[in-house]
Amino acid sequence: MTITTDTPTTATVGVDAALPASLTPALLRRLAGRVTATTDADRSVTTAPYTGEPLGDFPVSTPDAVDSAFDRARRAQAGWAATPAAERAKILLRFHDLVLKNQDTGLDLMQAENGKTRRDAFLEIADAAIAARYYARTGPKLLAPERRRGALPFLTHTTQLHHPKGVVAIISPWNYPLSMAATDAITALMAGNAVVQKPDTQTALTALWAMDLMYQAGLPKDVWQMVIGRGSSIGDALMQGADYMMFTGSTATGRQIARDAGERLIGASLELGGKNAMLVLDDADIDRAAAGAVAAAFPSAGQLCVSIERMYVAESVRDEFVAKFVERTRALNVGAAFDYRPEVGSLTTAKQLRTVTAHVEDAVSKGATVLAGGRARPDIGPLFYEPTILTGVTPEMTLYAHETFGPVVSIYPVADDEEAVRRANDTVYGLNSSVWGSDTKRAREVAARLHSGTVNINDAFAAAWGSIDSPMGGMGDSGLGRRHGVDGLLKYTEAQTIAHQARLNFYPPAGIPWRFWAPALTAGLSAWKRFGAR
Repeated sequence: MTITTDTPTTATVGVDAALPASLTPALLRRLAGRVTATTDADRSVTTAPYTGEPLGDFPVSTPDAVDSAFDRARRAQAGWAATPAAERAKILLRFHDLVLKNQDTGLDLMQAENGKTRRDAFLEIADAAIAARYYARTGPKLLAPERRRGALPFLTHTTQLHHPKGVVAIISPWNYPLSMAATDAITALMAGNAVVQKPDTQTALTALWAMDLMYQAGLPKDVWQMVIGRGSSIGDALMQGADYMMFTGSTATGRQIARDAGERLIGASLELGGKNAMLVLDDADIDRAAAGAVAAAFPSAGQLCVSIERMYVAESVRDEFVAKFVERTRALNVGAAFDYRPEVGSLTTAKQLRTVTAHVEDAVSKGATVLAGGRARPDIGPLFYEPTILTGVTPEMTLYAHETFGPVVSIYPVADDEEAVRRANDTVYGLNSSVWGSDTKRAREVAARLHSGTVNINDAFAAAWGSIDSPMGGMGDSGLGRRHGVDGLLKYTEAQTIAHQARLNFYPPAGIPWRFWAPALTAGLSAWKRFGAR
């Protein structure tokens, strides 16, 4: 039945939302001062989600300021590209150490700007450090000249080079303000590019903190620039100045960026929306799956591109799974505190609260049942919403197919693996999926049939995301391109082939007619095949 009681359905911890001492006015002014803008620029003020109080005060970049950022970045990029990859890697390793050493300030900034818990913020610290270390260790080898098979054995010497694109534009979102801002910049910088970045204004302080640490680590002046402003104001300038575009955000905006990038004949990597599915097979460990469902649906208050919003559960284990999942969800500690006590934090913006509220109210008005949550919690803070579980969700409800991007998940019973796979794939999106089962072979077979860029078995999303040596990205309306691994680095480069040919080539030597040369070359090609040559 639908819950209508006024009694909160989740636990709470004490509200302690006062800004930490580390976030001094001097620090906030210094970070804001790193924005590329004119001295008389308009100002943009952000508020803290925990309290609604003013937090950041930024100069707004105009299109001319964006052009200036690209000019400076392009001049600096030539010297940065000429810096040996091993030297660039040393800067990334120093950045790695600085992020870990100064993590308390980074954690405070992320919580103050985004409203997430300290637990979720720490995972971003770890992610930034891991990415810096990985690309520092692997980048020099991946970027080194690579010998390739030549056209003619022993006669053609072929080498592949990787040149930086030039200046990469990065548009990063508010939901993971360190991970999405820093890790994309880390990779572009390792490849020898300069960066002009537009973080979401709401979480710009965290991005500026990361950039500040990179300069402390030894990044040359002007190689990484930060601009602030609405996409409607400075988006065209970013596109016109970029040699490559990296965007994380909505599918609608991603489509426009893809069109504009295609018109300019530059590359683009796009991580877009998702409506990610979790499949609980009939042989799953239900206790483990219920705990995994909490970890899948509610990190960062559900404001996570790879979080789960749909759960397809085998009918034979549905009742047990639902009971345990609901019990665990209702026991979650929701709160505003700059420590590790809260398990679920705040939504980030009033717009997101309106979306979550509208999706749940629409579903309930059309017959969905709320098993846990289902309400805002202004008693904790202005943007808090309880972790919510729904059943009876049907196609005419908005949240059935549309991304909610909040702490809301719907559960659907399925008869067997076939139905689970079919319904999980019944979406325009394809970012992340999760499969829970005890038979590893069976779970892997199910996973391979899912239309998503990453699939986690007996894990929510961290296994695939944390496997940084392997690519991560979306299919369908979830985007183009990949983060992580070799793909995540080389997408920021232009491949060049240099082939050095000896005197003898595909043309006959002087004095030998083609009628003799062609049969001889044919015999040679046949022989190469017999000896296994490619």
